[in-house]
Amino acid sequence: MDKNYYNEYYYLERENWWFKVRADIIMEALRRSVPTGGKLHVLNVGAATGHTSKLLEEFGMVTSIEYDKDCFEFTKERLNINIVNASATELPFGDNEFDLVCCFDVIEHIEEDGLAVQEMARVCKKNGQLYITVPAFMELWSAHDEVNHHHRRYVTSGLSQLFAQLGGQIIYKTYFSAFLFLPLYIFRNLTRIFKLDWFRKGSGSDFTIISKQGFMDKILYQIFNLERFWLKKFTFPFGSSILLSWKK
Repeated sequence: MDKNYYNEYYYLERENWWFKVRADIIMEALRRSVPTGGKLHVLNVGAATGHTSKLLEEFGMVTSIEYDKDCFEFTKERLNINIVNASATELPFGDNEFDLVCCFDVIEHIEEDGLAVQEMARVCKKNGQLYITVPAFMELWSAHDEVNHHHRRYVTSGLSQLFAQLGGQIIYKTYFSAFLFLPLYIFRNLTRIFKLDWFRKGSGSDFTIISKQGFMDKILYQIFNLERFWLKKFTFPFGSSILLSWKK
C-alpha cells in the first residue's frame, strides 16, 4: 500500500460506501456460523488501519497482524488494539491457537499466497474457522490493483484450490459485489483502453474518484446494500469480490 494511502484508507474503512457494505456482509456471514459473545480467540491477518479488528471484538479477544511497518505504526498510534508487525507467511504463533482466523482482502498482496493460507490454517484450532475475502476476476484488473500492490485477482475455483491440500472443508463461498459488476467492468476497461487514469486523485485508487458522502456515494451504497438480503438466501456466480470460509 502506498504511504499516502494510509490516511485515505483510515477514512475509507469507516465511511466509504463499499467498505461499509462489505463489513456488513462479512459480519452477517460470520454471525451465521460463528458464536458471538466475546469468548473466542480471534486472529485478524492484515489489519490495515484496524476497523475490521474492532468489528471482530464482537466474537472475542482479537490479535491483529500487519506486515507493512508504516501501516502498523500508523494503526498502533491511533487505536487501542493488540497489533503485531509480522508476515502472513510466517505467523509468530504456535499451532492451533485461534478459534477464528480472518483475512480480508490480504492474500492478493502476497506473492506466496498458498503459504499464507497454510500458515493461517496452521494456527487455526481444530473445528475453528478461517474467513477470507479477495478481489475477483483478472478481467477487472486496473490501476486500482496496482496502487494497492496486488499480485492477482481470483476466481472461486482457484481460491478453493489453495485449501485443497489442507484437509478440513470449505463451508461457504460466494462472489459478492455482483450488482455493480457490469458497470465496474465497463469502467475499468474503458479507463485502461483509453488511458483515463489521469483523473484519479490522491493515491490513485478507485475510491478517490467519487466524492466523500456525495450523491453517487449514496446511490452506490444503496445498490450494493441490496445484496445483503440475497446473500442470506443464495450465493452469487459472479462479482468483483469473493468471500470464502473454511473449517479445520
